[in-house]
Amino acid sequence: MTATGIELGILLPALIAGLLVTATHVPLGIQVLNRGIVFIDLAIAQVAGVGVIFADWAGLEPQGWAVQAAAFAAAFTGALILTWTEQRWPEVQEALIGTTFVLGASGALLLLAANPHGAEHLKDLLVGQILWVTWPRLLPVALVYGLILALWFGMGERVGRIGFYLLFAAAVTVSVQLVGLYLVFTTLIVPALATHRLRGARLVICYALSTCGYALGLLGSAVFDLPSGAVIVWVMALLAVPVFAYGSVRTAER
Repeated sequence: MTATGIELGILLPALIAGLLVTATHVPLGIQVLNRGIVFIDLAIAQVAGVGVIFADWAGLEPQGWAVQAAAFAAAFTGALILTWTEQRWPEVQEALIGTTFVLGASGALLLLAANPHGAEHLKDLLVGQILWVTWPRLLPVALVYGLILALWFGMGERVGRIGFYLLFAAAVTVSVQLVGLYLVFTTLIVPALATHRLRGARLVICYALSTCGYALGLLGSAVFDLPSGAVIVWVMALLAVPVFAYGSVRTAER
């Protein structure tokens, strides 16, 4: 197999993983921005990561269903708590979300303190290993994302506050293990932020921006031999700048 063939064999599954994350996280990200709870994805993703680390600490098989259950249980619990706090103390919800993130991050460090591979596990949680995604791993991810999208677009506002948090927890639980916390946050927030002043075709533009970010980021990381996750984050942010500027100009003209 040629070097080009090897690169395509690695980059294509990674790109599909990015597109799957884009499919679910773009509409959820718009809702997160509209609700003013920007850092909820970081908090719930971090809590889900603690579930993964705890499962590893308990000796469960990596990538097994028990690990997925532990991660979702942690994210589900975090989502329910944040749902309750939003109803009870909405004026300090963002602060509570930040506190949840800090507790999750420090909890992960405590669980990894005695692990000789702790630094590697923490890096995987934050940066992800998108280039190591395989085709067999993408099938169950696609099924979960398909169910989330069906519920989200099928029910719309009827999904309610609790439904939103639960769908969000399910999506983030899968995504943080697939691409890492940094890409989860970027995919959720950057396209939504870039288009928040646009009226027509906002969802389509968000999807296009995120898709181009993953495609160009993966290509750039292969050409310049740089970490894929970090390159995708920067490419998506750079692509967002002209979109944000265009939306600002259009708003000023109205």
